[in-house]
Amino acid sequence: MSTRDYNKEFQDNAHRSYFYDFDSRLRRYMLDSFGPWLAEGPTLEMGCFEGAFTALFAERFADLTVIEAASDLIEVTRNKVGSGVSFVCSTFEEAELPPRFANIFLIHTLEHLDDRQAVLKRIHSWLAPGGRLFIAVPNANAPSRQIAVKMGLIEHNSAVTEGERLHGHRVTYTLDTLDHEVRSAGWRVSQRGGVFFKPLANFQLDKALETQLIDDRFMDACHALGMVYPDLCASVFVICEQPSSPKATV
Repeated sequence: MSTRDYNKEFQDNAHRSYFYDFDSRLRRYMLDSFGPWLAEGPTLEMGCFEGAFTALFAERFADLTVIEAASDLIEVTRNKVGSGVSFVCSTFEEAELPPRFANIFLIHTLEHLDDRQAVLKRIHSWLAPGGRLFIAVPNANAPSRQIAVKMGLIEHNSAVTEGERLHGHRVTYTLDTLDHEVRSAGWRVSQRGGVFFKPLANFQLDKALETQLIDDRFMDACHALGMVYPDLCASVFVICEQPSSPKATV
């Protein structure tokens, strides 16, 4: 049984905030990137933080279940999205769920897990035939992070910083290592890519938007550029299917 206090890991710390305004924009860009591969039907969100992504999913999917280990976050999210969303307070390792989900989202959560292979293998039993697993993680090779390495602020691209460690991060992925992780757990990767070319750190983007140094056109252009250069994006993603899965309908 885990000894981690999941209700503490989402708190801001002296090294970094857990949530930035930029994150709200990134979520919408991410859902836009996933759009062509989303299926109708029951949907599972694995980890919800304070429900910003949950609210977007609730607009898109009539049957939405959320599994979250932090009871405090469930209460915040439930108050945000109302009674139409089902919640399961459990770790992924201990949850018992039926094989019914057409879409499963593991967004900026895989990097928090202690036994990533065990969880990825377990998700096989939750996916409905023809369903898809959507995984996104922060990208070790984002230009903003590479700049921080050259400045001596981070030891190397894939390092887990102290602030990230306090927020429960266990690993920092590249697109290549993410792809390897999911394939090692028996998944077939049908799509891979990146979301939002990231020239600045989160707090710098927030400040630049606040002072109108950059605007929506700049942000949209970074999103478009990220489709060309996925390895240089804020987040990288893979869309996974069962090895022998039939084509899912969208």
